[in-house]
Amino acid sequence: MFTGIIESTAAVLQRTPSSLTIERPSSFHDLKIGSSISVSGACLSVVALTKTSMQFDVVPETLKKSRLGTLKQGERVNLERAMRAGDRFEGHIVQGHVEGVGIVITPSPQPPPPAPSVQGEGGVVVLRVPKDLQQSIIPKGSICLDGVSLTIAKIDGDQLTVALIPHTLKNTTLGSLKKGDRVNVETDVMMRSALT
Repeated sequence: MFTGIIESTAAVLQRTPSSLTIERPSSFHDLKIGSSISVSGACLSVVALTKTSMQFDVVPETLKKSRLGTLKQGERVNLERAMRAGDRFEGHIVQGHVEGVGIVITPSPQPPPPAPSVQGEGGVVVLRVPKDLQQSIIPKGSICLDGVSLTIAKIDGDQLTVALIPHTLKNTTLGSLKKGDRVNVETDVMMRSALT
């Protein structure tokens, strides 16, 4: 289980039809074979490790439901290690089970350059979500986009708007989204449970 609070971003080193190799952040020192990592919202298990890289097998269902199969070498992804029992819970319950891919309609402005006395401004992202996910999306509800825990600000048909604070713009890949980009979507498991 994850919380949607991104710990790091890292570059894709290699992608094959069945595996993904990503830079290993120095802060991920406690990994072992079998560790679960949220890679832009998709829960993957570490199958090989070096001091500077981590490799994952990627099954066809993950490639079908997510955008992992279109990642390119050098592209950055959001990373979060699995939550440990007893950790502080700061986002929302994220399973790492990507349900579909959304398309960015209006991207957020680029994050401002760092300045000691300026917090910068946040922004919004508007995206179109797959029809089969819409029943699980409610105003002010939680949603996970590329592994990031967010609150839904507005819903208009098949489009939803999420607000992004400056910290999110600076520390995740969401700050570099462009119109037409694809993002992994996981709706709130609590909402899905209420509908069944």
